[in-house]
Amino acid sequence: MLAGKLAGRNAGALKYDLLTVMGAYALGQDKGRQRLVLRLMTLVTARYNWARDELAVGQRDIARLWRVDERTVKREMAKLRAMGWLVMHRQGARGRVSEYGLGIDRILLDSQPRWADVGPDLEQRLGADPVPDKVVPLHAPARGAPPDPGAGDEWALARALLHSGDPGLYASWFAGLDRVGRAGGRLTLRAPSRFHATYVATHLQGQILAALQSVDATLDQVVIDG
Repeated sequence: MLAGKLAGRNAGALKYDLLTVMGAYALGQDKGRQRLVLRLMTLVTARYNWARDELAVGQRDIARLWRVDERTVKREMAKLRAMGWLVMHRQGARGRVSEYGLGIDRILLDSQPRWADVGPDLEQRLGADPVPDKVVPLHAPARGAPPDPGAGDEWALARALLHSGDPGLYASWFAGLDRVGRAGGRLTLRAPSRFHATYVATHLQGQILAALQSVDATLDQVVIDG
């Protein structure tokens, strides 16, 4: 895979190929996804350490680069993690920024349908070590497709993070929860049954709240109705 070749021979050409397929992918998407990928590409070209697969930039610096506020940065980074295009290496704590790596295998898989549009030379270079048709995740989802974080609200983003962390658990317990509404820092979710609501509230509510707070720090309570 390209992921293992970004610091060796021909690394420069492979870096350009990766940025090219990211751009080609984005141009076939809606405006929101185009902007998201453009922001990532700008961050990568400005701050990513290719040799170490390391992106360590504070939210304030990213906000200045993207010309947005820090809340937008948190939401956009969460979307990129949910897509699998960014991978958390170390959570920031005690004044240290979070460290990320690029999800290169996922980027290549998502962009593969556009390779031919770029040209046969790129297909030949990347096709020498092809992206598999199916990527088997560490935890295979029990059923259903990954949730779409495109809605942009806090529950849409948190759902995508919960799915990326454990697709099987997501399919069993989180997928059936619907957003009812929000009042200040309190978010209400509805489960499909009273049993479902009781189980989630007893065993998984802390996990849900942690995912929500990772995308919106103003949330301090989640209620599960059934």
